Amino acid sequence: MTRAGRGEDDRDATVRAFHDAVNMTASRLEKWLATEESRSAGQSSGGESVGHASGRRIVELLHTGKADLGDDDLAHMRKVVGYVHRHLAQRPAGDVTDTRWRHSLMNWGHDPLE
Repeated sequence: MTRAGRGEDDRDATVRAFHDAVNMTASRLEKWLATEESRSAGQSSGGESVGHASGRRIVELLHTGKADLGDDDLAHMRKVVGYVHRHLAQRPAGDVTDTRWRHSLMNWGHDPLE
């Protein structure tokens, strides 16, 4: 297989993994990001949380065609997949409906209740 062929396979695998991890639509994620719960979830140093900023980027990525994705886009997609997988492994016991854990995941485009 050529190097370009492997690159396309990597790109396709990244895009598939991203769309598997991100189970919220762009419009649903945009609405979520506008809520106080979204803005108060996640780690922040006084400004916007990392997850909230990532959510805005995810909305952009969901509107971007695969052919238009650049290396930075693919890197962020891999970051999203890693975050979602790590965070899901830390699921707390009990009802997670109104928890910071769920809200943080939703900032990254994944609603664990879906």
